[in-house]
Amino acid sequence: MSDPLSFAIPVIETDRLRLRAPTMADWPRYAAFLASDRAVHMGGPFAEAAAWGMFCHDVAQWPLMGHGSLMIDNRADGLSIGQVGINAGPLFPEHELGWLLYPGFEGHGYAFEAAAALRDWGFGVLGLKTLVSYVHQNNTPSRRLAERLGAGLDETAERHDPADVVYRHAKAPA
Repeated sequence: MSDPLSFAIPVIETDRLRLRAPTMADWPRYAAFLASDRAVHMGGPFAEAAAWGMFCHDVAQWPLMGHGSLMIDNRADGLSIGQVGINAGPLFPEHELGWLLYPGFEGHGYAFEAAAALRDWGFGVLGLKTLVSYVHQNNTPSRRLAERLGAGLDETAERHDPADVVYRHAKAPA
């Protein structure tokens, strides 16, 4: 971005979800998730200081790169149920589409709906030419989600963690 202070974090809405900027009110649930065994496929569980750094990273990408993470809210009740993001920078060989759902919200298609919406925003609004998901090889639910999103394994893609597999997302036809 040419001017890091001239950015807008989008609000993206789907039929059931609102994807919006993280706020301090999101921090407690996010930190609890990262401190739990649910974060094992992300390199966790994480201590509070590491979780805070990740939360700040998710927000800081917006002014630095024009994209970052968005919280996933259920539009019916306003409850935050997880996060989806487009990550880049020195820790990511390519732009990455990532997601997480808080316990109890799996199996309803929320992650698919949120990830598909942000993927389409990345290709359409940002004009990304490529987008991958780095998924821990033992994270079967995330592997299935990547495949459901239409991504295919790319065994030649660079990865920052050797335990990850890389799924490459195809740009949706116009």
